[in-house]
Amino acid sequence: MIVPRARHVLPGWLWFALLWCGGVGAAVSLGFAFKVFMNLTLFAVK
Repeated sequence: MIVPRARHVLPGWLWFALLWCGGVGAAVSLGFAFKVFMNLTLFAVK
């Protein structure tokens, strides 16, 4: 990967991959936190 222009500029597909991984990670972590929260509230109600 040789970029003759500014070296800190990432190609479009790399930005897409980073944003996609970030979105998937955020969704998974949010779903996990929601599941734990639901389990805690259900156990608290019982």
